[in-house]
Amino acid sequence: MAVITLCSASGSPGVTTTAVGLAMCWPRPVLLVEADPSGANGVLAGIFRGARDYDGGLLEVASSPLAVSDALRDVVRSIEATEVSFVVGAQTHTQAAGLGGLWAPLVEALADLERGGQDVIVDAGRLGLVGSPEPLLSWADLTLLLTRTTLPALAGARTWAEGLRSPSATSWREPGLLLVGEGPYGKQEVSKALSLPVVATVTDDPAAAAVYHRGAPPPRRFASGPYVRSLRAAAHAITGAVARRHDELTADLTGDVTS
Repeated sequence: MAVITLCSASGSPGVTTTAVGLAMCWPRPVLLVEADPSGANGVLAGIFRGARDYDGGLLEVASSPLAVSDALRDVVRSIEATEVSFVVGAQTHTQAAGLGGLWAPLVEALADLERGGQDVIVDAGRLGLVGSPEPLLSWADLTLLLTRTTLPALAGARTWAEGLRSPSATSWREPGLLLVGEGPYGKQEVSKALSLPVVATVTDDPAAAAVYHRGAPPPRRFASGPYVRSLRAAAHAITGAVARRHDELTADLTGDVTS
């Protein structure tokens, strides 16, 4: 199974909305981890429209005397009538600064879930903020930098992409791009400019995205519309990319053993 982390360089490409949408369209049971250091509270204030009270999250995991894996189990909540569960993150940006010591042990806890067959999607929010979950970005099976394809968005993403290629940088295990909307620049142009592969593209549809962004009523034919179709296609592309990477690593290990 896989751990996928989503993040952005600047602006509002919709990391939280995309993370929630991917989770809701994921082909297997999945855990959504809210690790956005801005404290945007995208799950409770977003898809639940504030109707669901805060009753534990990463703050409680960080302060618990239990092992992180045990404390994490206590704060996982389900979204009814789905195979999606979630863990709420910091509720303010000041709280996020206090979670710095949690990210490394959380990596181990998520690794246990992965080995047990659980997929995980991490919403890491905007890069460069205080409290950014760096270990989750570095360790994930696939870390996707979300960006629109406008020139200002690509200029902001390029600075982070260049940092990933620096020999002195702490590189992500498997970096890639997830594009929000198509045009004015195409996938090949974006991939060449940022020197990262485009793993998937999600349709830019504000009315449909509002369902996951702020719990808006689904528009007509939402479930069969282009936005949800693009999320399903993105989920398929992401799981396929992770599976191919796992196969490559297995083949490399097998070759080392037999050589």
